[in-house]
Amino acid sequence: MIIFGTRGYLYQLAVLTLVCGWCGNPSAHTLRKRVTKFTLFFVPLFPFSTKYATQCTFCGGEQRIPKEQAEQLLAQHAASQDGNPFGQSPQQGYASGAPGQGQNPYQH
Repeated sequence: MIIFGTRGYLYQLAVLTLVCGWCGNPSAHTLRKRVTKFTLFFVPLFPFSTKYATQCTFCGGEQRIPKEQAEQLLAQHAASQDGNPFGQSPQQGYASGAPGQGQNPYQH
């Protein structure tokens, strides 16, 4: 007996700030890649379907997008990161004389 079938894998590629096409709110959207692979004896052999979509974190609306658009969004996201893996601007340090810089803030 040969056991075969398919298995789906979901990859979250990025979190982007976009205006939602469903609710119209500017909110975070997850860029996802769904890959369906052919399996033989529960071992994934090769992918035969790949789809990309964005999902709004505010309303949950999902929109499928073509591969080219997904690659463009990823490139824009990577450019905006500027080497920061967390997607946020680095925190600025305290100005000199501020608490935590070797001075006692309670001294008058």
